[in-house]
Amino acid sequence: MTLTHEVGIGGIALSDSPASCVVTMWGEIDIALRNEASAALAGAFQRDLPVVVDASRVTFIDSAGIAFLVQLCRIGRDEGLKVTLHDPPAAVRDVLRTLELEVAVTD
Repeated sequence: MTLTHEVGIGGIALSDSPASCVVTMWGEIDIALRNEASAALAGAFQRDLPVVVDASRVTFIDSAGIAFLVQLCRIGRDEGLKVTLHDPPAAVRDVLRTLELEVAVTD
């Protein structure tokens, strides 16, 4: 299953691999992507697999984008599934650290 939508210069896509669900984020992650974020959130935990969030191509993220990441992490925790954030930009790492959100980060 793959969900994609490009609004402006950012997007969120959900895809499956054999061992995980992958949420890919790129460009500007903001309130304009709320429908894509909701769809990704709804689908990310359907297969009962770990979730990998690839944030390596994020250039900007607003509070709505951070809220999306927080929701992913909290739902993963509540479901007992690991959520890993792959290569987030420093600004994203800093916000997550400020919020004291425990999320595994890989480069």
